[in-house]
Amino acid sequence: MMHRRSLGPLAAALAWPALARAHGQAADKPVISWPTVQLLGGGTWAPDTWQGRPAIVVIWATYCPYCMRHNARLDQLHRSASAHGVRILAVATDTDEAAVRRYMAEHGYSFPVTLDKGQLRQRLSTRRMIPLTALIQANGQLRMVIPGEMSEDDIMGLPRLLGIDTPRASPATTS
Repeated sequence: MMHRRSLGPLAAALAWPALARAHGQAADKPVISWPTVQLLGGGTWAPDTWQGRPAIVVIWATYCPYCMRHNARLDQLHRSASAHGVRILAVATDTDEAAVRRYMAEHGYSFPVTLDKGQLRQRLSTRRMIPLTALIQANGQLRMVIPGEMSEDDIMGLPRLLGIDTPRASPATTS
């Protein structure tokens, strides 16, 4: 039996064409044109960094309480999904780089983060809601954009929506 909270990604996947049209995105999965992204932890992601690997991009802000919970779940996914070839990038809408660095350190988040500076959000969606999660297929096509905070089960299921088979936790056994 599926739990209600587990239906989020499935419902979003099924509703993708209608949602895409309603939010000004082509339902035929546009290819994202990536800019060079400067990471706050150092280094850059050039456009070729994105080629051949699926990605999860989350738009968020330090002042958003929904983003704080969403980011905690995103960090959990990042720690478990990095071995599966999923790129994760968090894109802060904040303009104060020092505040974003403090936020990341205070929460112990390990996922890569950049400041938006108008480069990424507009390429993914016209939606202004945060958090906003975008799934990008390995071929660079936008798979879907999911507005709002997601449950732990939904976030941990995102790689499967990108066609990546992730190991499931085995049930605890007692001897």
